[in-house]
Amino acid sequence: MNLQGILAIYRFEMARTFRTPAQSIVSPVISTVLYFVVFGAAIGGRIEQVDGVSYGAFIVPGLIMLSVLTQSISNASFGIYFPKFIGTIYELLSAPISYYEIVIGYVGAAATKSLMIGVIILATAGLFVPLEIAHPIWMITFLVLTCVSFSLLGFIIGIISNNFEQLQLVPLLVITPLVFLGGSFYSVSMLPPAWQTVTFFNPVLYLISGFRWSFYEVSDVDVGLSLLAISVFLVICMTVTWWIFKTGYKIKS
Repeated sequence: MNLQGILAIYRFEMARTFRTPAQSIVSPVISTVLYFVVFGAAIGGRIEQVDGVSYGAFIVPGLIMLSVLTQSISNASFGIYFPKFIGTIYELLSAPISYYEIVIGYVGAAATKSLMIGVIILATAGLFVPLEIAHPIWMITFLVLTCVSFSLLGFIIGIISNNFEQLQLVPLLVITPLVFLGGSFYSVSMLPPAWQTVTFFNPVLYLISGFRWSFYEVSDVDVGLSLLAISVFLVICMTVTWWIFKTGYKIKS
């Protein structure tokens, strides 16, 4: 394995993040804190507890997931699309580095950025509400799997996108609505039976539910099913990425 090549890509992407900390780190954290303050103040005053957890603490895992999912996709998609846009991707493809090493470099950097933001939001939320992490190892496991999986999804989106507008379509029109409708700010048990059935078809529900279980041992679906869902999604993204590089789809054309 070409570790120097992987580290070169990884360091370049991380350096880009630290060159614009206000946009890359501060902005998503402030946006999430505003969600927390608004929803916690407006709804928390009416709903004291959900499944035995104070409402302010209950929404923290959902807010972390909202930020982590969108940032993972955005960081990875822009990271690989920009070299395509300016044409430097051909220099990368001709370098003595394999396709999977390229993926490790870009996806690893995007996942690291998202993980950093998730940890910062978690620490910030601790200033507003008392947090309990019942299963810290499982919490880290769900967080890392989510960062890696959706960074891979973002990498795929960056490759198949034809312009900058298409980079934003999935995060804005698909991921964000799914997160809001996936139990971020409420328990599925609070919904009418018909809507509960519809919600169980939302894949993001399983991510948020498993992540929330690692905090408070409360979940809308079985934690084993949540772990299976994120693992299957990771395998699907890895398979699609392998196929893209094998066929050269949207890369060599």
